[in-house]
Amino acid sequence: MSSGEEIAEQLRLLREGYARELPAKLALLEQTFRNRRDEGALRKLRHLAHGLAGSGATFGYPELSEAARRLEIVVDAALAAGQHLSEAQSESSADLLEALYRAARQPAVSTPSLVEPKTVQPGVARKLIYLVEDDAELAANLALQLGHFGYRVRTFATLEQLSEAVADPALAAVVMDIIFPQGELAGVEAVVDLSKAKRLVAPVVFMSVRGDLPARLAAARTGAAAYFVKPLEVDALVSALDGLTTDQPPEPYRVLIMDDIESLAQHYAYTLRSAGMLTDVATDPMQILTHLADFKPELVLMDMYMPGCTGAELAGVIRQLDYYNVIPIVFLSAEGDPGKQLAAMALGGDDFLTKPIAPEHLISAVSVRIQRYRTLHGYIERDGLTGLFNHAATKEHLAVETARAARKNHTFSFAMIDMDNFKAVNDAYGHLAGDRVLKNFAKLFRQRLRKTDIIGRMGGEEFAAILPDTRGVQAMDPLDELREAFSRVRQYADDGREFTTTFSCGIAEYRRGARADAVNALADQALYQAKQAGRNRIVIAG
Repeated sequence: MSSGEEIAEQLRLLREGYARELPAKLALLEQTFRNRRDEGALRKLRHLAHGLAGSGATFGYPELSEAARRLEIVVDAALAAGQHLSEAQSESSADLLEALYRAARQPAVSTPSLVEPKTVQPGVARKLIYLVEDDAELAANLALQLGHFGYRVRTFATLEQLSEAVADPALAAVVMDIIFPQGELAGVEAVVDLSKAKRLVAPVVFMSVRGDLPARLAAARTGAAAYFVKPLEVDALVSALDGLTTDQPPEPYRVLIMDDIESLAQHYAYTLRSAGMLTDVATDPMQILTHLADFKPELVLMDMYMPGCTGAELAGVIRQLDYYNVIPIVFLSAEGDPGKQLAAMALGGDDFLTKPIAPEHLISAVSVRIQRYRTLHGYIERDGLTGLFNHAATKEHLAVETARAARKNHTFSFAMIDMDNFKAVNDAYGHLAGDRVLKNFAKLFRQRLRKTDIIGRMGGEEFAAILPDTRGVQAMDPLDELREAFSRVRQYADDGREFTTTFSCGIAEYRRGARADAVNALADQALYQAKQAGRNRIVIAG
């Protein structure tokens, strides 16, 4: 069974379960109505009616939703006036109870069809690069440099060799010189011929000592993906290749659904999962902080009325936490009073969606808000030079990971990294070259660690990484591979001089009961030891 079929089956089971539970829900509603002289019972009656109003149409009972919504309005009016139900209101409520029973006896109508699940293709390792360069020394050096960034490079010294080569299905891109013995634009002309013969479909990146308009124009006419003037800046070339060769789907959106009606919350969860999102369902408002810390959502979808507190009150609590201050909170409720909707948003909500809601509308509304959140959050928590998490965001992640590890009785490793003799690099080669070193390192850092690892720039030439569920000795291997690879990357000054640089690293493993600042201090001490021991090494805190 495909994931889409599985989700559709789960939704069908939810609808059947809802239909089976309806008689009990209505019986509870009727029993509560009989105790309507009690204020607590009256509030419970409103809550039960609100739940049916929001869920009925979702599971194929629109008339039930409408009757429940009208009952909620009647009860809410009495509560707002601080009174019991009047005789007229009681009669109206009794009529609405009968309407609810009638609606429940009707067969469920078909609900809007689920959107087709997105097919998420697994990432394909398309990292093969054809490098066409007749300067053997330059080709060898470039192949070596690209190899450090995870590329497999096949070099061709002549255009004839390229023409004779059978294109590998894994070919990701071609890096092509322009000037060859055949002419000043021979490289461009070769690409044109291969493309016309449909023998070359991969993107082409040109490189040349020529930076003039005719050469650039000729390259542009082939549909060139990028153009670089020699001497090459490897980091710029790698950035271009990274953009061309990535087959990784975007990280799935993460949505926390807070609704005390589990069947309804699960229905929304499966709907969002059908669009490739990750979801977490919470039915107890008192557990919201745990779900936030464990799941790290990018949007909270929340009901308005729940036992213990309202959605608006809960949104106010979330806004008290700095880390979640900008996370989108969207109310999804049967509440139709614009005044109450605005009041709820004043406490921290960002938007209001009304139940019932079509699957496409829900998916679209959630997707748009998370896209904007990611853009905004990127500006807030990312370092402008490297694109890694900045100092504040890294410290926040460390605090969150420490709390998560303590709660789950897990461990993690925290690594502090510092470039060796970086001031000397800046003094000798200039700050622009120093910035390129940091960018190269950040790029390599991202490539070498897992997607689940959290990588940040703490400031200057200092970096940090949080490796969840990783012992200190386990963190050593990937970080040492990173150290060795980085030490072999040739850096370039603006005047063409080449140099290499290294880094030192200290690793601290989280031990149960430790605070985040203590883990940080241990890693810092280990880093100091690595420096004192001669640099270009990694030390694990004892």
